Amino acid sequence: MTLLDLLSDGQVYEMLLVTRTNVTPVGVVKREKALSFKLFGGRSAEELVKWPHAALQATNDVGLIVRLALNIPLDSELPFEESGPYRWIKGLPGVYGDVGCTRKAHSDSLGTTEILSCSLFPKADIPGLLPPRPFSRADCALVEMAIDFTRLGIAVNSPPDEAKRLFSKIKKNYALFSRLGGKDKMGRKIMERALEIASKLGLTEELE
Repeated sequence: MTLLDLLSDGQVYEMLLVTRTNVTPVGVVKREKALSFKLFGGRSAEELVKWPHAALQATNDVGLIVRLALNIPLDSELPFEESGPYRWIKGLPGVYGDVGCTRKAHSDSLGTTEILSCSLFPKADIPGLLPPRPFSRADCALVEMAIDFTRLGIAVNSPPDEAKRLFSKIKKNYALFSRLGGKDKMGRKIMERALEIASKLGLTEELE
């Protein structure tokens, strides 16, 4: 059974996108034989436009996902392998293939921007094994904190209510993360950085 067989159509999965020289987490949706994702600019988007070959890989290391999402240096370098135009992280299961992308307008509570809408068409599977780590609700809270934190940085140029809403969500998820025994230091770091942004915007909430 391949990784593609294990994914349900229409469901969003957090995976690692490996392009020519970059790795970034993306929300991936299986649509029949393709894996679709969106990029809001950045190095990976620039690379795919010029070099439309990539890998999508699974990991249950939430700390790795969050650090890559926030461009936090890793404790050690990731090991890579290559085959032709494809490159992937050694040891993580996934697929590699060619990518088709189109530029589209995207609108949400933060306004309208241009995104790169992409679909990867798997050419081959990438062998790998994940540690038998049980599902953790604390990990889910940490991922949600990271997603909202990236949006909070953009919300500084939006109406104050949107920044306040995002900060409130980060604060609630941090409380949940702590209550469920979350130990990754990124939880505290995200909360502290979010508090700094909120303070600059005149939001007087205090870190508990």
